[in-house]
Amino acid sequence: MNRTRVLVVDDEAISRASLRALLADAGYEVFEASGGEEALRQIAAHSPALVLSDLRMPGLDGLGLLRAAKAAGSSAAFVMMTGDGSIPDAVEAVRAGAESFLLKPLAFEALLAALEKALETRALQHETAGLRATVSERYSAERIIGGTGELQAVLEVIRRAAPTKATVLILGESGTGKELIAQALHEQSPRKDKPFIKVSCAALSESLLESELFGHERGSFTGAVGRREGRFEAADGGTLFLDEIGEITPAVQVKLLRVLQTRSFERVGGESSIDVDVRIVAATNRDLLAEVRAGRFREDLFYRLNVVAVTLPPLRRRRDDIPRLAAHFVEKYAAAYSKPVRGVSPRALQALLAHDWPGNVRELENAIERGVVLCRETELGLDDLPTTLRGPRPQLRDLTSLIPGGTMAQIEREAILRTLEHCHGSTARTAEMLGISVRTVQYRLKEYAAEPHPDEPPLNAPAAG
Repeated sequence: MNRTRVLVVDDEAISRASLRALLADAGYEVFEASGGEEALRQIAAHSPALVLSDLRMPGLDGLGLLRAAKAAGSSAAFVMMTGDGSIPDAVEAVRAGAESFLLKPLAFEALLAALEKALETRALQHETAGLRATVSERYSAERIIGGTGELQAVLEVIRRAAPTKATVLILGESGTGKELIAQALHEQSPRKDKPFIKVSCAALSESLLESELFGHERGSFTGAVGRREGRFEAADGGTLFLDEIGEITPAVQVKLLRVLQTRSFERVGGESSIDVDVRIVAATNRDLLAEVRAGRFREDLFYRLNVVAVTLPPLRRRRDDIPRLAAHFVEKYAAAYSKPVRGVSPRALQALLAHDWPGNVRELENAIERGVVLCRETELGLDDLPTTLRGPRPQLRDLTSLIPGGTMAQIEREAILRTLEHCHGSTARTAEMLGISVRTVQYRLKEYAAEPHPDEPPLNAPAAG
């Protein structure tokens, strides 16, 4: 039986013997030490999960033991105990890294509860550290797949910008991996142990986005039943990733500009200024300079965001990376779905290389995931891929020739619905192809769903005479 190891440290032999018997009965494997120096040797020899130590001892006392053990790299959780403790003692012990502080004489149930809580906290810390290490490795620049010169140039800029506080603007078509680059930038920065917070600017209305970014005070608007912290506060000390920054309204642009200039803001409905230390990383698939010229995006905000700018190349300019990306996604989804798929057939790979990939890496990943789900062999075949990859790319028909006399609303509806079907339901890609905002596409789709037209003739059918 693999029992949890506990080291009891106390200069009183009777106290040690009593604790040893009680903890052994509770299922722990118990070791003893009569002082701090002996305890350090026991920690090195047995690597206990938890140390239950008296605070006041001759020689190296409990706090000295705690600090020396932590300095030596011990991951043991510490619970301190004393017969003459005070609040300053407890505060000092906790500051030094102790999980809790108990007063003698010990209540056995309270002692067991304190030990269990300390062990749970220790396990959670280890799990968090493991997840952090996994995330850091996953999002390191070296782990991003791509050998083309354009992408390697982007990664080199990211490596050089990461240690600084500079605002970074990531440009590129939808699906090129802008969020992946933003995460890599954060994980390679001194802020990697702080939050990485993402906000999708296109997914929220102006009022909701303002509240999401800056928070709000109770009663500041209908439905604001309490104070709420915004994403800027949540990201304090870390990185705030503003995705689809080109979609924000002029009013929000003004407030965002002020935060970038002063590093402070007020919650919606609030009066107190809140200071934050946040690194801004923004991304967009729009040409922001063209948006500035058209008067839809503030020039001063553009230059605040455009301190370090990188442009991700579309997948059609990275065809040499397609085999490696495909192999990576096959491995990922074969593991996720417990499928014995190990590679891509030559015919399927030829189809992947021939496709234009309007949805870029995201479209490739979706195609491979679908293929792995449907694949019956150990190799992804051509028939496992979406139909759009097996032949000539379908072209949208000329609606103006199909709809003589059709209204603009009818033409717009047909264009949005057909483009949405062509893009396999991707509203972002539909908006990009039609040159409109994602919010417009989403709003129109809600309109179409809420307002059926049972008496309206088909767009390509003659009207009733």
